[in-house]
Amino acid sequence: MNKPRLAAYTTLTMIAFAGNSLFCRMALKETSIDPVSFTSVRLLSGAFMLWLLMRWQRQAPLAHGSWRSALTLFLYALTLSFAYRSIGTGAGALMLFGAVQATMIIAGFISGERMTAVQTIGFAAALAGLVILVSPGVEAPSLLDSVLMLASGIAWGMYSLFGRGLSNPAATTAGNFLRAAPITLALSLFAIPWLQLDAQGVLYALLSGAVSSALGYVLWYRVLQNLRAMTASTVQLSAPLLASVGGILLLGESLTRDLLVASVLILGGIWLVLRYGKH
Repeated sequence: MNKPRLAAYTTLTMIAFAGNSLFCRMALKETSIDPVSFTSVRLLSGAFMLWLLMRWQRQAPLAHGSWRSALTLFLYALTLSFAYRSIGTGAGALMLFGAVQATMIIAGFISGERMTAVQTIGFAAALAGLVILVSPGVEAPSLLDSVLMLASGIAWGMYSLFGRGLSNPAATTAGNFLRAAPITLALSLFAIPWLQLDAQGVLYALLSGAVSSALGYVLWYRVLQNLRAMTASTVQLSAPLLASVGGILLLGESLTRDLLVASVLILGGIWLVLRYGKH
């Protein structure tokens, strides 16, 4: 893949990743759709899109993936939807990304990996940034929604750990989404008395599931084949920033001092961990 095309695909992928946070926040803030309905539409549309892609490529997605990964995928999506009831787009994306990276770093530590002094400083800075985001303040989200967002990041971190070293990541993603579909359907049936659909909210959920999630993940796996591991890890730091910009431009969210400081601490700290790790 030539460099201009690689740069374009990478940019589109990061916009898609940021779009997941933006679509979710837009739906929960600007429409009357409930978190369970948003989650269900997102996962079902993503599963359908990935199923179509696998059929087109003549692959059997259910031959890949696992119920363990499907459950963590479902938990990530559900807690994300509930968390974005009160959390701003940028702050939520930062909390999610920080929790994902912290989960993977801690998992590495448990498995025997050790950080250098610079990495330790970076990890501590990232944790400090997360503390700033969830600390009580005039514009702070509710404690429950903050916990849910961190739980969403932990679930996605576990999902990422389960998917390391896959030979066919696109088909595995499709298999996981298809397995998550009956789980989210079961939840929706249980929650029927509280479900509240909204045409615009459903549209945002469809875009999040079929485009930002399904197509975004498949495009990312193609990009990964042409990027070095360090480059791939570093470029993901742009997703929370893009989400913040989207929240400011589309939702009128403000760039507060706490959000700016937390951004520097979290993204800068994680960059130090990635940059000075063993490769």
